Amino acid sequence: MTAIDFAKRLTALEEASCGPRDGEATARDAGPPRRQSDKTPLLDKILAQRIVVLDGAMGTMIQDHGLDEADFRGQRFADWHQDVKGNNDLLNLTQPHLIRQIHEDFLVAGADIIETNTFNSTAISQADYGMEGLVYELNAEGARLARAAADATARATPKKPRFVAGALGPTNRTASISPDVEDPGFRNVNFDGLVEAYTEATRGLVDGGVDILLIETVFDTLNCKAAIYAVLKFFDQEKMRLPVIVSGTITDASGRTLSGQTPEAFWHSVAHAEPLSVGFNCALGAEGLRQHVQAVSAVATVPVSVYPNAGLPNAFGGYDDTPEEMAAQLREFAASGLVNIVGGCCGTTPDHIRAIGQAVEGIPPRPLPDPPGTCRLSGLEALEFNETVGFVNIGERTNVAGSARFAKLVRDGDFPAAVTVARQQVMNGAQVIDVNMDDAMLDGELSMQTLLRMIAGEPDITRVPVMIDSSKWSVIVTGLKNIQGKGVVNSISLKEGEDAFVAQARELKRFGAAVVVMAFDETGQADTYQRMVEVCTRSYRILTEKVGMAPNDIIFDPNILPVATGIDEHRNFSRDYIAAVAEIKRTLPGALTSGGLSNMSFSFRGNNGVREAMHSVFLFHAIEAGLDMAIVNAGQIGIYAEIPKDLRDRIEDVLFNRRDDATDRLLAVADEVQGGGKRNAEDLTWREGSATERLIHDDLAVRPAAGGRLFLGIHEGGQMCHRLFHHARRFNHLRQEHLARSKQVANHVHAIH
Repeated sequence: MTAIDFAKRLTALEEASCGPRDGEATARDAGPPRRQSDKTPLLDKILAQRIVVLDGAMGTMIQDHGLDEADFRGQRFADWHQDVKGNNDLLNLTQPHLIRQIHEDFLVAGADIIETNTFNSTAISQADYGMEGLVYELNAEGARLARAAADATARATPKKPRFVAGALGPTNRTASISPDVEDPGFRNVNFDGLVEAYTEATRGLVDGGVDILLIETVFDTLNCKAAIYAVLKFFDQEKMRLPVIVSGTITDASGRTLSGQTPEAFWHSVAHAEPLSVGFNCALGAEGLRQHVQAVSAVATVPVSVYPNAGLPNAFGGYDDTPEEMAAQLREFAASGLVNIVGGCCGTTPDHIRAIGQAVEGIPPRPLPDPPGTCRLSGLEALEFNETVGFVNIGERTNVAGSARFAKLVRDGDFPAAVTVARQQVMNGAQVIDVNMDDAMLDGELSMQTLLRMIAGEPDITRVPVMIDSSKWSVIVTGLKNIQGKGVVNSISLKEGEDAFVAQARELKRFGAAVVVMAFDETGQADTYQRMVEVCTRSYRILTEKVGMAPNDIIFDPNILPVATGIDEHRNFSRDYIAAVAEIKRTLPGALTSGGLSNMSFSFRGNNGVREAMHSVFLFHAIEAGLDMAIVNAGQIGIYAEIPKDLRDRIEDVLFNRRDDATDRLLAVADEVQGGGKRNAEDLTWREGSATERLIHDDLAVRPAAGGRLFLGIHEGGQMCHRLFHHARRFNHLRQEHLARSKQVANHVHAIH
């Protein structure tokens, strides 16, 4: 059958099943919801057999028709109060026959999946045209048009099923970056507004009959996380599920999204969606995307998609890569084992899709890697808990309970200085920063939001993940709404009962956060080895079996409690904690362990020399038992082997309750340690040197300790500094140019997609 014959047959089938294609669509035409069943099993089967082909650029095809203002308005919007030319999604209502024909052209060209013409069908994007009230209709009708074309094609080619992906675009605003260079904490959109917009669009797409939800062209991962949250919440409320595809975009040669994330960090941030596939589209063209697709392919445990532009835009706003050129490039992607789904974005036509489909035909799809079995977090960069990284320091100085200076700065409203404290923690070796605003004198929600928004524009800080630390649930939620990476929540517990615990855990899963679980239940805090293990084991079963949380996202804090207090009941706290860590690691596969270190030495507050020595000794033994991370002052952790043996023995007597007089013996030398046991103040004059001198100073310091273990030094060396300088320069540029860039992005997504 020729392409012309096929098109004729398709048209006949379409008219027979859906009626004539002339005239404008209205909400009444859509009829009742046409919700589809979950086709994930079928899609998984096809993806395992061959490379799947996505369609090309709807915007490019629309532009080729040279529509004028009247064409966009149609009869229904002839008297609309503002111009609507360029609102491609409106054509779902005013030129449905054209949109349907474009879908058919891509299907005839061999596309397995077609996207709905709804890239800008959110209230946020439609506000540019005053058409927020049409959002549901735009999505439902866009889905209905694509559904009709796909179903007719599937009937014409019964051995090749076709699928409809409901397009959810990024909007023209960024939740992670301020558009005002004078106010880094300002946002022109927030998480809740994005969730509301994406929920409305999702409902329309699902009611219109899409098979897949496609969250695409992500340039700000926080926007994407809001879309994922909206979709997952919708699924839970409607008791249904459809497959989800997530596709980001790389904005320049740095290989990062507009909001600064690497491909690996992007994947870790969105993996909680459990997507059908993840990948990149738009942006740099196939050649420019190659290394970034390779990067995400190396870490993603799901199929990888790529649908690039037909090269970079030329001087006239067009795209020059021919179908043959793009096909050859994507064939190389496929032959290298990088991709499972291929297609085209801006500038691609049915001819491009036909050539791409033919080029990858017969090439095996990328095999899926085994899950890594590790906890993966992210800021702007990825952090994976593995043997290479070892023990992870969580900086405590951005915790109002962990730093009197930080607490005063926040109370005084001096957030620029508070940001400096966060920066110092990262410079001193913190691989995660703990942010806590639990203070009676503070508005916890506002303080959390303000600090997180301000550090979002500081790449030397936000390259590391954030731990959102609060005993107040509303503060935790506020924090989650203001980080684009995959962070950690500290903490939840069974204190309020299993129902509340499950509800909170499910909400955290929608946000994509790892979680610290305290050893606390309805009867109180676990303070013995048996209780610590019992509560953590029960929590693990609930989270993995009832909530469906990945074990690697569960971090247990069995409770580091004060010792050397003079109270007999406290003498076994540290010994029991260390033993519980070992048992948790042995019996709860995949789970991690953590703790707040300063609690242990609280009875020696004011004597920093003793406290630092106690922390170092405790960490040495806890890490040997399997402790993965702890909240510490990253710049004040000494080296176990360098602590005088007599002092070390006395501390170990306290920690392991080896002697009845252990506390008295430690107290006997406490003043001596305080007087002469402090380390010399760090010499920071190196910071005044040249860039080369600073790089040399920051060479990776690896410190040996007893038992063959390694403690990493506080700096990651020249390579890390090079990255920091690069990111600082880049983000300074972004902050200065963001207003102009945002307008450029908005114009691009409205005009092309």
